[in-house]
Amino acid sequence: MIKHADLDMMMRRHPGPIAGHPPPPMNPHQLQAQQQAELQRRELLKRQSRKPTDKNLPDGVDDLIIGDGVAQYKSLREVERKIDAAMMRKRLDINDFMSRNLTSYKTMRIWISNTAENQPWQQGAMDTDAFDFNTESQATYRVTIAAKLLDDEHDADAKKDEEPKDADAMDEDSKDAAAKKGPQKKPTAQRTKLSHFFKQITIDYDRSPTLQPDGFSHIEWKKPEGNAATGANSDFDLLVFERKADENINVTINLHRDEVPERFQLSRPLAELIGSEEEDRGGVLMGVWTYIKANNLMSEEDSRKIRCDAHLKAIFNNRDFVMFPDIPRDILPHLSPLPPYQLPYTIRVDKDYIAPAAPGKPSKATVYDVLVPLEDPLRTAMSNLTAPMTTLTQIAQLDDQLAHLVQALHHSKAKHAFYTSFAADPVAFVKRWISSQQRDLEVILGEATRGGGEDVASDEWRRGGADGVWGSDKATEGVGIWLARQKH
Repeated sequence: MIKHADLDMMMRRHPGPIAGHPPPPMNPHQLQAQQQAELQRRELLKRQSRKPTDKNLPDGVDDLIIGDGVAQYKSLREVERKIDAAMMRKRLDINDFMSRNLTSYKTMRIWISNTAENQPWQQGAMDTDAFDFNTESQATYRVTIAAKLLDDEHDADAKKDEEPKDADAMDEDSKDAAAKKGPQKKPTAQRTKLSHFFKQITIDYDRSPTLQPDGFSHIEWKKPEGNAATGANSDFDLLVFERKADENINVTINLHRDEVPERFQLSRPLAELIGSEEEDRGGVLMGVWTYIKANNLMSEEDSRKIRCDAHLKAIFNNRDFVMFPDIPRDILPHLSPLPPYQLPYTIRVDKDYIAPAAPGKPSKATVYDVLVPLEDPLRTAMSNLTAPMTTLTQIAQLDDQLAHLVQALHHSKAKHAFYTSFAADPVAFVKRWISSQQRDLEVILGEATRGGGEDVASDEWRRGGADGVWGSDKATEGVGIWLARQKH
């Protein structure tokens, strides 16, 4: 017998299932909206089920139509099938072309400069060589990071010493250009801005945050998730930040690349195998497959089994064989994220750097050139070909109208056959028609137990004798089974 203490201990060790919270009840408006949505869904399904799709003419209609309209329609249908097949092949070719990595690289020029305000040497009445024990210093600096995508080598050489304008001047120039050109077309999805090519920009200070007047030693910008190519926070060519300081500071600007598809830095064995130090996953797999085919490393018994030579053993942990479907997983340890572009810069607030420039303007900027990926313009044009077009929508509407016309033609053909048979032999046709209607009515009412006129009202079932239906072995066996069930 179980004691209360033991029972309590068992209940503690084996707690029962915890019931979840039931969903909150819906109010009448929510119920009505749900019912309305369900009715709309059912109505849409009914319309789709009733929508005709057959565009083939009924058999025998060519003998009833005067002229060669049927022959022309069939010829047009054949041409349409050929055009659809050709379009499908071209669409597949375009998709195969777009799936390849056709990325080209261009130079993005980056200018880094800074200004300074309220520095001790700018106050005039303070000795710059004396110690200042005042902790409420208002000395600040402003760093500007500007970028521009260069068109070609000639443009790069011509603008090497040119510095970008500030933000206000750039805005005014863009407004003036827009006013002169009038209404502009919708911009394309081609990436051109600084924020388009980098998913993260960080600025690291070469000093402890305790030595910073404002306590900052790290600045970070991240591209918003989702559709990050749009929005004010991810569409800029000019990055400006302001901090407090009254002495020169060394910083490092890190530009983390944002590439689609993402490229990786390859390990030394994998880089030697495919001949590239940076590649995306698709390019790595294609390079490995090309090496396997070139060296005939596929097993004769199973083509998925790959024999590893010295180069492949260095990648796949000295294994003698590797399965080809496992290669995408096994190469992951040899892929590492690309390091960011690191741009060292010294924020100068001394008089020798700031004073020669005009008031409020930076001195000569530090210039860097980095490579950024750009898609092939032909790929953008190809993507427009595969996108749904208005012409295709109009063709779909014409196809629906054609299907309705063919359905009406089927109905007309059935009416023509009905009246033609009735005119040929009215009495026999009416008898057959009445018999057919009677049979359909019996099926609808459930009175017809078997098809083909074999119901119990026929002469075959009414006739007795050894040669009839009731004298057969199956009938005898069936009656015996039925009587046996009645006894039980």
